[in-house]
Amino acid sequence: MPGLVVFGRRWAIGSDDFVLPGAFELFVRLVWWIGILALYTVHKGQFNCPGGGLLHSYLLVLLILLASIICALSALVYISMQGTISNPGPRKSLPKLLYTRLLLYLPEFIWAVVGAVWVSDSSVHCEKTVINVIIGTVIASWVIIIFTIIGVVIVFDPLGGKKTFYLTDTVNRNLESSQSGQLLYNVKNTATRVWEKRIRLLCCCIVQDDDHRVAFTSIAELFRTYFSDTDLVPSDIAAGLTLLHQEQDKMESCPKEPEEVLCHSPSSLVADDLDIELENAAHYMLFAAAAYGWPYYIYTNPFTALCKLNGDCCGNRPTDSDITGSDRHNFHFGSILKITGLQYRDFIHISFHNKIYEIPFFVALDHKKEAIVVAVRGTLSFEDILTDLSADCEDLTLEDVLENGFVHKGITQAANYIYRKLINDGILNQAFTIVPEYKLVIVGHSLGGGTASILAIMLRNSFPTLRCYAFSPPGGLLSKSLADYTKHFIISVIVGKDLVARLSMPNMEDLKRRIVRIVANCNRPKYQILLRGCWYEVFGGDPDNFPTELDGRNHDALTQPLLAEESLMVHRSPSYSALEDESHLNSPPQYPHLYLPGKIIHIVEESSSRRLCSSDIKYTARWSNESVFSSILISPKMITDHMPDVVLKALNSLSQEHGSCISC
Repeated sequence: MPGLVVFGRRWAIGSDDFVLPGAFELFVRLVWWIGILALYTVHKGQFNCPGGGLLHSYLLVLLILLASIICALSALVYISMQGTISNPGPRKSLPKLLYTRLLLYLPEFIWAVVGAVWVSDSSVHCEKTVINVIIGTVIASWVIIIFTIIGVVIVFDPLGGKKTFYLTDTVNRNLESSQSGQLLYNVKNTATRVWEKRIRLLCCCIVQDDDHRVAFTSIAELFRTYFSDTDLVPSDIAAGLTLLHQEQDKMESCPKEPEEVLCHSPSSLVADDLDIELENAAHYMLFAAAAYGWPYYIYTNPFTALCKLNGDCCGNRPTDSDITGSDRHNFHFGSILKITGLQYRDFIHISFHNKIYEIPFFVALDHKKEAIVVAVRGTLSFEDILTDLSADCEDLTLEDVLENGFVHKGITQAANYIYRKLINDGILNQAFTIVPEYKLVIVGHSLGGGTASILAIMLRNSFPTLRCYAFSPPGGLLSKSLADYTKHFIISVIVGKDLVARLSMPNMEDLKRRIVRIVANCNRPKYQILLRGCWYEVFGGDPDNFPTELDGRNHDALTQPLLAEESLMVHRSPSYSALEDESHLNSPPQYPHLYLPGKIIHIVEESSSRRLCSSDIKYTARWSNESVFSSILISPKMITDHMPDVVLKALNSLSQEHGSCISC
């Protein structure tokens, strides 16, 4: 629902968000009140000790104060339970109750101070049990007050004052267009500055230069644009995601047409081609995983990695390879050797240098496949995250492509950096001087997969036979013309419901639209949605059939936003193409559709039989196309399916299965 407006500003919390925290505090207060009442009853008439008179008054007032707080909390929780996310009408009295509850913190604070003074008074010689209870009461009061302050800080919205005005500017339509335009410009400018400060705070531990400052501004503008047209609080988004997950699971359990794939009738030639590419992908995924260095090696070998690295990496730094960047104790290089199984002499260049738009990579000789492998590391640092989030589009013009292509700006700059190192520094020339008959293969996972893809496009004219294997690359990478062009030399490998492979600005806009729609039109209170959602995510079961206002509406009606949806939109989003466009000031920019690179192999989990001490997961792979990844899927595996060890496990499983079939 729209954020709660109290004290003349909007807060990042809804009027229906007080049920669960309020119920928890109510339980604590009830237990507390019963304990104090029992103590007072047992010791009534026995407060004859020094300081006992003050103790009697303290307990009596505390009982009355706790009873008042319990009544206020009960009313607050009850009112917060009323209505639905998009129907806050039954909760219109909640701000008054909230003011009452907050007002009670003043006497509670005073009484906590009084209790602390009484406990610290050396002249008090009452029964030890009573003193311990008072100490516990004072501590509990201070803990609740501190947690309340922390909660207020968390739900504080720096834009609350301006956004409240912006939300209510429907009553100010009579403003001159220049005035309203200037107002909106100021709001947007303030929002961008707030996001920029947040990003700077998160990245306070890294050295910041001009590139960082430009990236901060660009990313802040991106976040401001994405979040500016909705009035959802975090709990609304959580409720929307759990509803979407259950709705998605219901749809998957229904009989449906087979997934559209590139090859509807898998001929033996196509099947052989897929098997060959899967075997190659399983081999080259080792290089993509090795680019992560010691973090990946320790993650996959938690009990033995440190011992092996300490034993093998404490020698002198190898001089045969050109190594740049920091690698204390040779842990990164040692891990790469362990994962790939290569020798020192097989490495031409290794770079551990890491800045924004400049990511680590290595060049090695793969004698098994007779290839010169360029492996690019994925996201592993704050600098890499900034590169990922620099998601503006920029042009990439190629002679072989008639249309101008759009590419992801941050990843393209990272590819440019590696391109300059490979060509200008003569790294590839050095490699081909050693093994002129080898082919060039570029690999990477995640950010590394996206960078490898754009790097392959840049090198394609100079090395026509090159191949690229992009494992779990970002979805918003290439325009349609470039994506089609890369089908001749790039293979993308996606596992399951991988979030990153579906991550693009149009897909994020679509996810926002779906969240707004399903949240706004669900006829259940938010606390019920969240409780049921938590149960479903942890224990499973059948998806809940939450009734919505969408039930019974025809298809044409579903293309128009409902009244409840419009109440959650600060201004109309480009998600609603059917609505009348407003001025360019009120509309976020349209994002071009960007796609995955190359031909796509989609690996899905076919079956899973879990035993007490082992798990047997069976995978299946097929050629797919970009339309399959045009929507973000909500699943507990949307993150784990992206992890490099899961991708490698799936590829090894398929490769071993194919090998066993051949041997049979």
